[in-house]
Amino acid sequence: MVTGKLRRELALYIMILPPAAVILIYAYGPMFGLVMAFQKYVPARGILGSEWIGLDNFRYMVNMPNVFRVLWNTVFIAVMKIVAGLVVPITAALLLNEVRSSRFKRVVQTVVYLPHFLSWVILSGILVDVLSPSHGIVNLALVKVGVEPIFFLGNDRVFPYTMVATDVWKDFGFGTIIYLAALTAINPELYEAAIVDGAGRWRQTFHVTLPGIMSTIVLMTALSLGHVLNAGFEQILNLYSPQVYRTGDIIDTLLYRIGLINNQYSVSTAVGFFKSVVSFFLIVLSYKLADRFANYRIF
Repeated sequence: MVTGKLRRELALYIMILPPAAVILIYAYGPMFGLVMAFQKYVPARGILGSEWIGLDNFRYMVNMPNVFRVLWNTVFIAVMKIVAGLVVPITAALLLNEVRSSRFKRVVQTVVYLPHFLSWVILSGILVDVLSPSHGIVNLALVKVGVEPIFFLGNDRVFPYTMVATDVWKDFGFGTIIYLAALTAINPELYEAAIVDGAGRWRQTFHVTLPGIMSTIVLMTALSLGHVLNAGFEQILNLYSPQVYRTGDIIDTLLYRIGLINNQYSVSTAVGFFKSVVSFFLIVLSYKLADRFANYRIF
């Protein structure tokens, strides 16, 4: 029986071999390099020949003058992105759900979803021009209404909120489609019963619509917890400058400068290893919450 089952599923096993090989080579293979976090790594000697120094790199990491500021920036920006990334798509989905013209709804979905497919390299070039304090269209509009130009990408007090706003603008279309799909699963008879009971649009929203998609909201919220230490490396790397390091520098950009710019490979590995361990526990927590409150399981 086992042989017959294996014969029937042999094609499936063969199909899964290439992606499994890619994961083993490019995801699990490089994990051997984590030993650099416990070494005084010298490229000329390699991993096997470098001196073992135990936890010295982690002590150095903790004693870095700006490490806790960077950690705070990472959590602050990431949490704001998570909150805004939930509120804005839900609001947009609720508004689009009230639109009766299916053609207009499809056009809006396409327009808001389009930025999701563009890389931050492209969008950063666009945003540098759009947000320019001298000739950017946003500041020109602010000047027209009597507001002083804002240096969105050079003012350290404004920069984190600029990152959140531009990230939401890029990706909220994806979340909107997810919540619109969840809205289609709500039984129309619930709305009819609410109308019979005298409920208006607002009461229908709060007592029928939101409870109907609450499991999806809880699921998306729980899954987003795993990204608390991911504030958007590609976005910030392409948009930040030394002027905004105080509030815009995050763990990933710090790793980039320590490891690739300053060639401190062991220290950068230690910082990355610390981030990975914390992220692992956050991901486990997120899936536990998703299982408990949204009945979502992977295995």
